[in-house]
Amino acid sequence: MPYDVTRATLQGMTHFPPPAEELRLLDAELFHLDARRVQLLRRRAWLVTALQTPSAPPRPSTPPRPEAAAPRVQNVLLVLGGVLLVIAATAFTLVSWGELGIAGRALVLGAVTAAALAAPLALLKRGLRSTAESVAGLGLALTVLDAYALHGAVFVAAEGAPYTAIASTLLAALWLAYGLLPPLRELRLPRPSALLAAQLPLFFGALALDADSYGVTAAVLVTAAFDTGVALRATAGPVRLLAVVGAYGLGGSGVWAAGSLSWTATGPSAAARAAALLLLAAAITLAAAWRGASDGRRAADAPASQGTGHALGLSVASALLTVAALGGVARSALPGIWTVPVHLACGIALLAAVRQDRLPEQMRRGFAVASGAVQALAVAWTLPVVAVTLLGPVAWVTDAWSGAPADLREAVTVDAPWPPDAATAPLVLVTVAAVLALAVRHTDWRPRALTGALVLTWAAALTLPAVLELPYTLGLLVLGSVTGVVLASPYGQPTATVLALATSADLAFTALASQSATLTALGALTVFFAVVSWRCTAITAPTALTYATALACATGTAAGWQPPYTALLVLAVPVAAALLAARLKDARATVAVEVTGAVAALLALALSATDLPMLALVLALCGVIATGTALRPGRRSVGYAAAVLFVLASWVRLAAWDVGIPEAYTLPVTAPALLVGFLRRRRDPRTSSWTAYGPGLATTLLPSLAAAWGDPNWTRPLLLGLAALSLTLLGGGYSLQAPLVLGGSVLTLDALHELAPYIVQVTDALPRWVPPALAGLLLLALGATYEQRIRDVRRLRNKLGNLH
Repeated sequence: MPYDVTRATLQGMTHFPPPAEELRLLDAELFHLDARRVQLLRRRAWLVTALQTPSAPPRPSTPPRPEAAAPRVQNVLLVLGGVLLVIAATAFTLVSWGELGIAGRALVLGAVTAAALAAPLALLKRGLRSTAESVAGLGLALTVLDAYALHGAVFVAAEGAPYTAIASTLLAALWLAYGLLPPLRELRLPRPSALLAAQLPLFFGALALDADSYGVTAAVLVTAAFDTGVALRATAGPVRLLAVVGAYGLGGSGVWAAGSLSWTATGPSAAARAAALLLLAAAITLAAAWRGASDGRRAADAPASQGTGHALGLSVASALLTVAALGGVARSALPGIWTVPVHLACGIALLAAVRQDRLPEQMRRGFAVASGAVQALAVAWTLPVVAVTLLGPVAWVTDAWSGAPADLREAVTVDAPWPPDAATAPLVLVTVAAVLALAVRHTDWRPRALTGALVLTWAAALTLPAVLELPYTLGLLVLGSVTGVVLASPYGQPTATVLALATSADLAFTALASQSATLTALGALTVFFAVVSWRCTAITAPTALTYATALACATGTAAGWQPPYTALLVLAVPVAAALLAARLKDARATVAVEVTGAVAALLALALSATDLPMLALVLALCGVIATGTALRPGRRSVGYAAAVLFVLASWVRLAAWDVGIPEAYTLPVTAPALLVGFLRRRRDPRTSSWTAYGPGLATTLLPSLAAAWGDPNWTRPLLLGLAALSLTLLGGGYSLQAPLVLGGSVLTLDALHELAPYIVQVTDALPRWVPPALAGLLLLALGATYEQRIRDVRRLRNKLGNLH
C-alpha cells in the first residue's frame, strides 16, 4: 500500500501508529520506490540503444549492368548513320552525277550541303548535341565531295596541285567560319577540320608553282610555324592536339629536308639557302621555347611544370639548328679541315646567351646543353687521331730497330692509316680545354672541369708532333717533355699520373724504331721516374723499375749477349727493388715495388731457361735476394721461397752435371728440413714428429726406395736398408712415430725387394695349386683368430699413438 494512502487513512481514523512502526512503513515504501526506479532506468537504456542502431532496410535488388550506356549507343548509331550517308553521297557523286544537267547538279549540291550544314542549328536548340555533331560532320564531308564534283564537272582543265591548294584554302576558311558562328560554337568538329585542311595549301601551292626542294621545304616549315602558333594560342582540346602533332611532324620533316640540303650543298649559294631554312626552323623552335619558358615561369610550380621541360628541349633543338645552319655555310666556303672547328666556334658562341639574365632560365640551360653537345661531338671527332697516336707505335714491337722513320707521323702510322682532315685536331682539343677552364665557375664542377681541361690539353700535346710531322728525334723530345709537364701538373691527380704513364709508354714504343733512341729513351724514363718517386712512390717507383728492366734487356741485346747472360743484367732490378722496399714507409708502395721486382726476377728466369748452369746461378741469386727480404720484419714467409729457390738451384746444377743419383737431389733438402724440424720441436715439444721430421725424411726415403726397386745392384738396397734400420731404431729409442713408421715401412719394402727373386724362384718350383692353398689356409687362420688379431692391431695402434 502506498505511503500517502496509509497516512491519510491513519489521519482519518485519528489514530497514529507509534514512531517505530511509522519508520518501518517509510523504509518499506522507499525500498519499493528504488526498485521501480532501477527497472525504469534499464528500460530507458534499452530504448535509447534501439533508437540509435536502427535495423538496415532490405537492400533492393540491383538490375544487371547494361553492356552499353545509352549515350554510347546513341553515338555509335549516329556515326554509323553519318558514314552511310557519306557513302551514299559518294556513290551518287560518282555514279548518278553525269545523268543530271548543270542546273540539276547545282541544285542538288546546294540543297544537300545547305541542309546538312543548317540542320545542326535546329538540333542544338533541341539539345540533340550528338546528333548535331554527326550531321555537321556529314555536311563537312559533303563540302569535300562538292569540291571534287566541281573539279570533275566545271573545272576540268584545272591541274591537281593548284586546284587542291585553292580548294583546301576555301574549305579551311569555310569550316572555320562555320565553327565560329555563335549558334554552332558548341560543335567540336568544324575547327579541327579547318586546321587539318589548312595543312595542304602551302605544300600544294609550292608544287603548283613548280618550286624546287628549297621552296617545298620552306612551305612545309611555314606550315609547321602556323601549327606552332595555333598550338601556343589554343586551349587544351582537339585543336591543340592536332596543332601539336602537325608542328612536330611537319617541323621534323622540314628540318630533315633542310639538313639534307645543307649537307649536300655544292656551293655557298645552295648552302646559304639551306641555312636560311634551318634558321627558320630554329626561329620557330625558339619562339615555342620562349612561350613555354614564360608560361612555366609564371606558373606557381615552375620547376615541375611540363612547359619548362618542353622549353628546355626546344631551346636545345633551336641552338643546334643554328649551329648546323652557320656551320653548313662555312663548310661550303672553307676547306674540309675547318669544318669541325667552325661548328665548334658556333657551339661555343652559344655560351654568350647563357649569361643573358633577360632570357628565361630554361632557355639558358638549353643553350648551355647544346653548346656542351657540340663540344662533345667535336672532341669525339678527334678520338681517331688520339688513338692512332697513342696505340700506333705498339706495332714497332714486331719490327724493332729496323730504322728510324723520317718524321713522327710515319712513326705512329706503322700499321694504321692517318685519319683525313686531322690537321685541326689539336686546335679543337685546346679550344674545348680552354672553355672548360674558363667557363665552368661552379664550385662543385670546377675540379672536374680542370681535370677535363688537363686531359684535353694532354691529348692535344700528344697529337701535335704527329700532326705537324715533326722530325723523329724532335718528336721524341716533345713526348718526353709532355711526360714531365703532365706529371708535374697540380690538377687532376691521380689523373695526371695516369696520363704521364700513358705518354711515357707511347714514347717507349715509338723509340723502338731505332736502337739508339730505344736505349736513350728507356734510360731517360728510368732516371726520370726514379727521381720523381719522392712524390708518388706507389706508382712512379714501380714504373722506374719496369723501365729499368726494359733497359737491361735492350742493353744486353744491343751488346750482342745471349738471353741467359742478359738475365744477369736483369737481376739488378730485383736487387734494387729489395733495397728500395726496405727503405719505404708506405705499405702500398712497398708491395708494388716488391711485386715489380718479383716480375723482373721471373723474366730473368725465363731468359736463362735455355742454359742450365746459368739458370742454376740465377736461381741461387734469386734465393739470396729472397733471403735478404726475409730478414725484414713482416716478410718472414719469404724465407720459404728462398729455400725453394736454393733447392731448385742445386737441382738444376746437378742436372747440368748429368747427375742421376736421386740422393744428390733429395739430401740437400732433407738435411735443412730435419734441422728446421729439430729446432721447432726444441722450441715447442708438443710439435708432432710427423710435422717436424716427416716431410724431410719422406723427401729422401721415397725417391731412394723407388730407385732401389729398379736397381739391379746390391749397394743401394743395402745402404737404404741400413738407413731405414737406423731410423727405425732411433724412432723406437726416442719414441718418435714418424721415424719409426717411415723407417720400418721402407725397411720392410726394401727387404721384400731383396727377397723377391728367391720368392719368385720358390713360386716357380711349387705346383700351381700350392699358392691358392696357402692363401686359403692364411685366410682360415685369420678368420679363426680374428678377434685376437683385432686386439693386436688395437694394441699396436695404441703403442704407436703413445709415440710422438
